[in-house]
Amino acid sequence: MAITTTDVLIIGAGAAGLMCAASAGYRGRSVTVIDMGKKPARKILISGGGRCNFTNQGSTPNNFICQNPHFVKSALSRFTADDFIELVDRHGVNYHHKTLGQLFCDDSAQDIVDVLLTECDWAGAAIELRTEVLSVSKNAEQGYLVKTSGKDYQCQSLVIASGGLTMPKLGASPIGYKVAEQFGLDVLPTIAALVPFTLHDHDKKRFDGLSGISIDCHVTSENGITFRENILFTHRGLSGPAILQISSFWQAGQAVTINLLPEQNLNDIINNWREQQPQKSLKNLLATLLPKRFIEVLINDGTFTAIVADKAVNQLNHGEIDNLAEALHAWKIKPNGTEGYRTAEVTLGGVNTDEISSKTFEAKKSPGLYFIGEVVDVTGWLGGYNFQWCWSSGWACGQAI
Repeated sequence: MAITTTDVLIIGAGAAGLMCAASAGYRGRSVTVIDMGKKPARKILISGGGRCNFTNQGSTPNNFICQNPHFVKSALSRFTADDFIELVDRHGVNYHHKTLGQLFCDDSAQDIVDVLLTECDWAGAAIELRTEVLSVSKNAEQGYLVKTSGKDYQCQSLVIASGGLTMPKLGASPIGYKVAEQFGLDVLPTIAALVPFTLHDHDKKRFDGLSGISIDCHVTSENGITFRENILFTHRGLSGPAILQISSFWQAGQAVTINLLPEQNLNDIINNWREQQPQKSLKNLLATLLPKRFIEVLINDGTFTAIVADKAVNQLNHGEIDNLAEALHAWKIKPNGTEGYRTAEVTLGGVNTDEISSKTFEAKKSPGLYFIGEVVDVTGWLGGYNFQWCWSSGWACGQAI
């Protein structure tokens, strides 16, 4: 088979790979991007409910999980959220702001894909789809030889932008980790992150019938990390933004603590009820603060007894009030596990950042080999941070290759 020569070969036509391709192409490099999929950037297309939360205006290094917390600083400072917003503006994409700095397309995530494909086209980068990598080898003088199901490629710079293991139906593959290990790089253990929790059978039975109920909460992990957003009961367990966030900090066997009334002090509320509505039952008054069906579950499972719940608030003693406050401000639940890579938004872990340059993303042990995006041990919070990491790492690598 004839060998196709290119300055840069990028494995993965996702957010990081396409960004890197345009960045390198504009510098006059010949660039080819290969991907197993039928379409480029399939994960972008389904993100944000089809509208793509493409960045976060408040993005800082503190919004990322990495074994080396300093690693992300260089790339994030050199290509910022504002830089990507400027790119989106240049292409005339309409977008809107949501809470907590999140930016979404007004129309469709396809708008972001179109921006990236147009940039690659203008930069002269070629994209080859339905292409499976069969082997990667190093030629001491000429860089890397990559054999695929379509062509064989010889390149000076090989960029791995293959992503993580999330959403296998979209073609997720461990190819990036395998290449890293082949060339002697350390790969940290990977797990699903930004993912819903599943529950033990007894909790599933408790919450049967609550599917679709959403509650604004503080959710705290055992290591003290806290997020304030909604939790959502599902027929499989717990989801919602706060649960997805805390899942990145949760380990098997741990409980999470949920403050169901983050803006209020239940002791103060009950004292106020005792003055203004003394004859009303605790159960009915609590249903003004939290969904009635949820309150009924807490009564039925003994979180607080039916006897207490049926009492008029002026009949509650101080011990009962304190126990109630503890139950609602520090409600503990121990997940059974997570839904795994099938529904996770990102993969935690990956290529150890100690193995690569934070400026160029080149492997220290294998010159000319680069790793960017999700395949690296960098995981952003929910809310556009992971896409920003793809833009920043892809752009920075493109400036170096």
